[in-house]
Amino acid sequence: MNKVTTSVQIVLAQHCNGYKNPRLFGGQLMSWIDVIGAVAAQRFTGMQVTTVAIDHLNFMKPAFLGDTVVQKAMVTWSGKTSLEVRVDTYVEKLNGERELTNQAYVVFVALGEDGKPTPVPKFVPETDEEKREYEAAADRRRIRLAEAWKQERLRRNE
Repeated sequence: MNKVTTSVQIVLAQHCNGYKNPRLFGGQLMSWIDVIGAVAAQRFTGMQVTTVAIDHLNFMKPAFLGDTVVQKAMVTWSGKTSLEVRVDTYVEKLNGERELTNQAYVVFVALGEDGKPTPVPKFVPETDEEKREYEAAADRRRIRLAEAWKQERLRRNE
């Protein structure tokens, strides 16, 4: 099982905001994040997955037309049928130096052949970084669940 999934893109004109703005369009980056996150999740589970949530999506610095964008995705936590994947996005300079421009956490649910949620393998952190991420994932999950509960209450009161 691959621990880290990587992807490399060159920012082309069709990936940029319009009107004289050669910056990478945030929606394009979100799409790339979703795809590489799904690949990491599918490699970990050996199953099809669907995106449930993207949170902690931080745009720290822009990427520009012509930049090389490198993404790394790794599983940080798994539950009964869901798992969390961290996706780090870097702009790589021509000298090979990388600068972190974005970090996101994506939650996926594994789907069985019937299209319904199905159990996933247990993620067991091994490295210090994996252990830190695993512990922090529990806090992120609590926040997500509290927000979902709040949204459900608001929806029912409408």
